[in-house]
Amino acid sequence: MSEQEIVSDLRWNDNVSVAMITLISYEYLLLLDKEIKYVWKRPWSLMSCLYLVVRYLGLFLALLCGFWGGLLYIPESVTVSPQVRLRAESRQSFNVLLYSCYILVVLIEWGFSVYFCFAEAILIWRLYALCNQSKLLLYVLVGLFLPIIALSIGTDIYLYSRRNVFSVIEITTPNVKYCTLSFNIGPMPAIYTSIPIVCYDILLVVLAVVILARHLKERREVHMRANIYMVMIVRYHILYFALNLTNQILLVILWAHIPTSAMSLSELFNDTAPFILAPRLIISIWDTHARDNCMEVSTAFEDCVCWTSPLRFEQHEMDSYSSGMLIPQHEEIEVE
Repeated sequence: MSEQEIVSDLRWNDNVSVAMITLISYEYLLLLDKEIKYVWKRPWSLMSCLYLVVRYLGLFLALLCGFWGGLLYIPESVTVSPQVRLRAESRQSFNVLLYSCYILVVLIEWGFSVYFCFAEAILIWRLYALCNQSKLLLYVLVGLFLPIIALSIGTDIYLYSRRNVFSVIEITTPNVKYCTLSFNIGPMPAIYTSIPIVCYDILLVVLAVVILARHLKERREVHMRANIYMVMIVRYHILYFALNLTNQILLVILWAHIPTSAMSLSELFNDTAPFILAPRLIISIWDTHARDNCMEVSTAFEDCVCWTSPLRFEQHEMDSYSSGMLIPQHEEIEVE
């Protein structure tokens, strides 16, 4: 690799790191006031706990990827060139650098897996609520998800938790030296792992669409508009499916030998988009519920009848609709 190519790669690395830190920090500040309002000032619930996990675990991983950038600085007293015999202190310093780089890689990859599990748990819990809290559906979805968790753990152990799957690459510039790690294993394990994950996401999005279709059919029969929260949740399921599919494709591509520019942009997407989207989707539903004229707007959203018990909410609307048909003049006076 020529000196010009090395400098170009380092510039791409720096620019992507700055963009990553800027995006995730700006997003955190944008949602901070709503987070305080809907999470910290309200009673704790399962959804608020899941929100905090995806919010702050995602923030930690994104900042770690941004500040690290995949490179470690090598002091002048340390070299990894095979033509030079290392002194004892230099060899020890280099081993420390290598181990630090290895620990960071393992921490990031395991963190991504944990984040994925909690993001999927949010989707499962919302499907459970949309289906009138069907225990059978919950048990089926969790039972199908447990093998995927086991597969993810096994893949992380096989791909990232063994030091012999990494090799060290030294990057030398006129002024400084860096070291980074490269994988000795091809993309096939990542491809095999992504297949059941994508299939499970397809199952979740199909269930959400079926629930929405049934809901829309029932609403049309009684000439009522659709429940806005059901539409939002299904839309977010579809959006998350598209995001996760793109993320899985890019993770596989990162194993191939692609240009530095394409790899940097792929890493920018993978290290920011999931961590930005998941908390924002939760907050947006809470915010819509707080601004809506819900009959139980003071109730925490996850416990409100407007989405956990759609049948009860439909009956409330039916009563309101019937009352409006019987006494239209009173309704006009109230609107005025």
